[in-house]
Amino acid sequence: MQRFPIRLLCLLAPLALSLAAQAQTKLAGSAPAWANAKNLVKAANPSDDVGFRVYLGWNNPSAVEALAQAVSDPASASYKNYLTPAQFRQQFAPSQAQVGAVQSWLLGQGFTVVYTPQNNHYVSGEGTVAQAAAAFATSFGMYSISGLTLRSPASDVSIPDSLTGIVAGVIGLDDSAQLVHTNHTTGDGDAPPPAAFISAQPCSSYWGQVQAVGFTNPYGSGTLPYAPCGYTPQQIKGAYGLSSTSLDGSGQTVAIIDAYAAPTIVEDVNQWSSNRGLPPLHGGQFTQVVAPGTFRHPERGMKQDPQGWYGEETLDVEAVHGMAPGANIVFVGAPNAFQDLDAALNHVVDRGLTQIVSNSYGFPTEVLPPGFIKPLEDTILQGVIEGIGIYFSSGDNSDESLVVGYRTTDWPASSPFVTAVGGTSLAVGAANNYLFETGWGTFTTSWTGTAWKPTPPGAWLYGAGGGVSQLFPEPSYQVGVVHASVFSAQGRTGRAVPDVAADADPNTGYLIGETQTFPDGSVKYSEYRIGGTSLSCPLMAGIMALADQAAGQPHGFANPFFYSQPGAFTDIVNPASTVAVVRTNYVNSVDASAGLAYTLRTMNQTLSLQTTPGYDDVTGLGTPTAAVLAH
Repeated sequence: MQRFPIRLLCLLAPLALSLAAQAQTKLAGSAPAWANAKNLVKAANPSDDVGFRVYLGWNNPSAVEALAQAVSDPASASYKNYLTPAQFRQQFAPSQAQVGAVQSWLLGQGFTVVYTPQNNHYVSGEGTVAQAAAAFATSFGMYSISGLTLRSPASDVSIPDSLTGIVAGVIGLDDSAQLVHTNHTTGDGDAPPPAAFISAQPCSSYWGQVQAVGFTNPYGSGTLPYAPCGYTPQQIKGAYGLSSTSLDGSGQTVAIIDAYAAPTIVEDVNQWSSNRGLPPLHGGQFTQVVAPGTFRHPERGMKQDPQGWYGEETLDVEAVHGMAPGANIVFVGAPNAFQDLDAALNHVVDRGLTQIVSNSYGFPTEVLPPGFIKPLEDTILQGVIEGIGIYFSSGDNSDESLVVGYRTTDWPASSPFVTAVGGTSLAVGAANNYLFETGWGTFTTSWTGTAWKPTPPGAWLYGAGGGVSQLFPEPSYQVGVVHASVFSAQGRTGRAVPDVAADADPNTGYLIGETQTFPDGSVKYSEYRIGGTSLSCPLMAGIMALADQAAGQPHGFANPFFYSQPGAFTDIVNPASTVAVVRTNYVNSVDASAGLAYTLRTMNQTLSLQTTPGYDDVTGLGTPTAAVLAH
């Protein structure tokens, strides 16, 4: 993608020199907590490339937040009186003088200034680690964290005093972005591409169709069912009461933000649609966009997983298209692993590309530098004011205690201005009818040929993220709705996660189609079951495209609306008895030639999170019904 370097050295150098000579102010909390002596591996290579964004805050931030609340509140006179991107920029964007001051300082430090978006939210620059160390008055090290070796400033970075009050944070100097994870899973290891993964037989076309004869049932005398092979859009819509509607999302646009772009996405979606009896993507209905000014070249040592993101894009697009086959889809892919997801969201918001954004990724903790969190929160606020509903998956690690060692929500799902989508295990009947749901949380144990080992339920595997934020206070729309038991279980009061939920369990997951590479070297289209809150999030985004079509206008940030209409959701509670399925896996992931493996998947195992009557921290208000389309 073309870059747009700013070549104003002769005009701006005097100002840059004067800024460089000024006293420096530290950006408190700009170095991540993991950049400490205990984790230090070595000094960073001073000649390595570094790409970063210096973010500027909105003018009059208290007015920005107040307006975001007002346009989203059904009780407000300003409800749905959204601003256009141009109107937002005119009222709240940093001035050209403020942007110029940042640009001139960066140029004076020897950086290449690459791009500034129309809303002046950031100035992106590129240079070397040595230049960054000199400019930001710190040293850089390589640190061991979560199995990765990541670069970071060794201490809080500094900026000239004259930029204090202008600069809100700097993203990219540290490698926190590499801690982002997608929230999709087949249930057995990493994302399937490029190596093929096929859902194994026997499995059930609907809940309970095929019984797992020959396996002991540790929870009763009856026979356990085989897991569903993967639900279709018709089954999901039928279960949620949406099959009778004539709405198809026409006239609506959903943006999907991921990294990279699957080269076979259109062919895959059209083949999958044909197999499901859905209309294919028509001309102009699907577009792929790379946000301008993002970093096309991978930095040295930064992990890259484009194939894994191909599976994520396939899931997201087919989930949205399955729920709303008439809706337009704009895919915005960060071109360099996870480094540019913030810029991708800013591009969607600043250009007003859509009214709904689905984001199936997140950080497994909120312990991030404030300078990393505030810029994205500012972008989210602009989206809210423009009437854009921003949806984030709540995570796939329950309360994260078994992953990071303590109970925490994922971020950005914990932002009070996004809709966090949790997950369930869904049982769909033979007539595409709703049977029941549990909270998504899974224990697993394996069949030895004569018994389950370890003793059921076995070991915890995965589950829908939730809990209570450590950063954000309880938002007004949750006051009086979130039970005190949720706060006491997590040991704090604050923004509770999630808000709503949909099917997410990989054992009751969605059947998607994707071009995959098989062990014999062949590359071909195939289908498999997949899940995670990466499924529930785009399902909800697609359903809201139907709701926007029905309403004739965007719902925008829908949480205040959702919490005022709890009857529009099915309340998910603990089942009367333990629910479990037998899951079949191919040992070689693609066929039965190397044998079959069987696991027992016990559901509703949610660690410190609980599915309770009313709001809960696994499923929020619950899962959607046709009543969502009536408001």
